[in-house]
Amino acid sequence: MDKIGRLRVFIQVAEVGSFIRASQILLMPKTTVSAAILQLENEMGARLFHRTTRRVQLTSDGERLLDKARSLLQEVNALDELFSPRDGPIGGRLTVDVPSRIARRMIVPALPDFLQRYPDIQLFLSAGDRSIDLIQEGVDCVVRVGSLSDSSLVSQPLGRLGMINCASPDYLRRHGTPRHPEQLTDHWGIGYAQPNLLEADSWQWMQGAQRMEKMLRSRVTVNNAENYIGCCLAGLGMIQIPRFDIQHHLDGGELIEVLPDFRPPAMGIALLYPHRRQRSARFSVFADWFGQLIAPFCES
Repeated sequence: MDKIGRLRVFIQVAEVGSFIRASQILLMPKTTVSAAILQLENEMGARLFHRTTRRVQLTSDGERLLDKARSLLQEVNALDELFSPRDGPIGGRLTVDVPSRIARRMIVPALPDFLQRYPDIQLFLSAGDRSIDLIQEGVDCVVRVGSLSDSSLVSQPLGRLGMINCASPDYLRRHGTPRHPEQLTDHWGIGYAQPNLLEADSWQWMQGAQRMEKMLRSRVTVNNAENYIGCCLAGLGMIQIPRFDIQHHLDGGELIEVLPDFRPPAMGIALLYPHRRQRSARFSVFADWFGQLIAPFCES
């Protein structure tokens, strides 16, 4: 490993605060990571990390080196791409974190197309409904739906997902079909407690340009989309959900749209990535591809 390689290892360890986690992200043995840092410390004549059993932290010398190393590697990357053919093959590892339902319903079925276009890209697809630290977990970008609170990330808006109110035929047979939000008092909702999405028991709709909200009674509250939809299918209450997520249930008659004139406000969807990280070619083609994939489900 040359010095540039050792600096890459150093930056990764500094960002995640762990030799083991850095080795997992870099796909190399922990012994290789440790040896690279030790050799770099010998070359620099300075101790770069305070090592404990739980975490490694930068020394003051390590902090000075980190800024210089990042600037140097940005220049090296720019040099590498200076004479690269713009229509050459795009490859490398790309780690993306997305909400689980978007992964399952949208990305995974379309992946054969993406990988056929870019066979040299190795995609690591992380799917879940929790917030993550991109730097700590070595993720290149995340897809997020709803309000965005982390100002330390660059946001690339992709559109606004159309929302829908729906219930199961069994629920509507037992409770009737609401025709106006005034009738919601007589109905049940499924509570959703996941941050950045609909609040638990809160039913929202647009009345002209005004956002309206009503607390809906609920007998069950969930914290992920899979169970949210499952409870609705079981007839336990009504839900508000992005249309793409339940279109197949609407087509099959398992769910029915209600209150079509009082739909919830559309939810923004965006790609987020760290400020410091330059957009690689593989990230750019994924962003373009996913933007085209999501576009039919976004409001104009």
